[in-house]
Amino acid sequence: MKNKYIPINCHFYDELEALAIKKIKAKILYLEKNKELEVENFIIDFKNLNKEEFLVLSSGQYIRLDKIIKINDLLASSYSSCYL
Repeated sequence: MKNKYIPINCHFYDELEALAIKKIKAKILYLEKNKELEVENFIIDFKNLNKEEFLVLSSGQYIRLDKIIKINDLLASSYSSCYL
């Protein structure tokens, strides 16, 4: 069963967009199937699929935004919600 998507903080999203626009390589720590995984690559796009948001890496990999734990030195949990 798939976990329900939880929208990420809008300021954290802005940080992700800035990495993509500036073409800064991102070191991403994220959850997949209850395991922490890490990948280092460039963010080239963002996609909405079935009401879920993903970033797209230059390798073609998709990472659901609410599964990101940390990107470079930015902890996703340190951003309070914009959706309260």
